[in-house]
Amino acid sequence: MARNLTWRRLARSLDKNERSCYLWRVNPATATSKGAATRESIVERALRIARTDGFEGLSIGGVAQAVGMSKSGVFAHFGSREDLQLAVLDAAAQRFAEQVFAPALRERRGLPRLRAIVRRWIEWLRSERGGCPMVSAAIEYDDRPGPIRDRVVRYQSQLRTELARAIRMAIDSGELRADCDPGQLAFEIHGVELALHHDARLFGLDDAMARAERAMHRLLDSYRA
Repeated sequence: MARNLTWRRLARSLDKNERSCYLWRVNPATATSKGAATRESIVERALRIARTDGFEGLSIGGVAQAVGMSKSGVFAHFGSREDLQLAVLDAAAQRFAEQVFAPALRERRGLPRLRAIVRRWIEWLRSERGGCPMVSAAIEYDDRPGPIRDRVVRYQSQLRTELARAIRMAIDSGELRADCDPGQLAFEIHGVELALHHDARLFGLDDAMARAERAMHRLLDSYRA
């Protein structure tokens, strides 16, 4: 609940255009105020499981055991395993927006804000020990049509759109070249982040983060005006 309050305070401090750009459209929880704390606790524990076991590793029974509840108790908040998986995806997207985009919005529009987004994105992987839930979901469901894949596509599209918007601001400020294609640069930045996720899991986090930081620095410098 404290994270949501911080996020709302930040939202009020932004102008209308920035709110529409950067505050992600996350599906609202369906829990009543009475059950909100319990629901949040279940989702938090399920998110931890998803980081290490993937979204296919989530089950009503496994999560119920992890939080010390009965299966029927978990079913009271989530009517199916898929509903639980979607709630975890929503929570991961909300957390990403709060930890990556929200702090970056305090930076000046243009290259400082873009660099802050990139830096926070790299640091996000350190905070998500076990792996980025959004990347894991994309890998697991990229070729499996259905509500989960649709939700992953929606959040990844929002990410690309908002990243391209930050790039466009850096072009408008004269800090990136006028011929820079925001969509292309957003694609390249995303590619470095995917490589970071891959190497962090196989070869170790610290070395992968150092390489990602160098790659991002060179990439952004290559587009400097």
